[in-house]
Amino acid sequence: MNIKTAIKGRRTVRRFSQKTVSADKIKQLIDAGRVAACGGNMQRLRYVVVQDDKELLGNIFDTTAWGGFVQPKRNPVPGETAPTAFLVLTCKPDDATGAAIDAGAAIANIQLMAYALGLGCCWIGAYKHERVDSLLELDGMQSVFLVALGYPAESPVMEDIGIDDPAPYYLDADDVLHVPKYSVEAITEWR
Repeated sequence: MNIKTAIKGRRTVRRFSQKTVSADKIKQLIDAGRVAACGGNMQRLRYVVVQDDKELLGNIFDTTAWGGFVQPKRNPVPGETAPTAFLVLTCKPDDATGAAIDAGAAIANIQLMAYALGLGCCWIGAYKHERVDSLLELDGMQSVFLVALGYPAESPVMEDIGIDDPAPYYLDADDVLHVPKYSVEAITEWR
């Protein structure tokens, strides 16, 4: 798969099959994240995988909010369409600002690697941070973002739009998720 195909094909997934993701594939995702660009090469991020402990997985899931524009139809259902794993990106509290920036680069790599491995993922910032930190008993660390993982049970599509077109993602009459993105021409000014 070439990089352009991965960039254009990768979309956020909010419906997952209930097949378990192998530890090897999760390690490949973490490997992709850890080699991303980061400020000053400080390497502030650490990763917690939540998968084997089903009670913990469910408790983490319960802290999350999903797809505001397509609620409730794209709210994952535990045991049916919910993620089968979470990656929790963490950092020391005094590194939070830099770690949040670094996490953007790491998660971009993770998303592309997930797509290349046939996985789906959803970058989640809308969750109860303090609750997750407590559930994970993060000693001297705090969560930055979650990445929901699993095998996709949907195939969202991207479409190019003009600058005056509505940008919110939406479900069509066939329950397909559409993700409008402004075209290059719509967002670029040459000088």
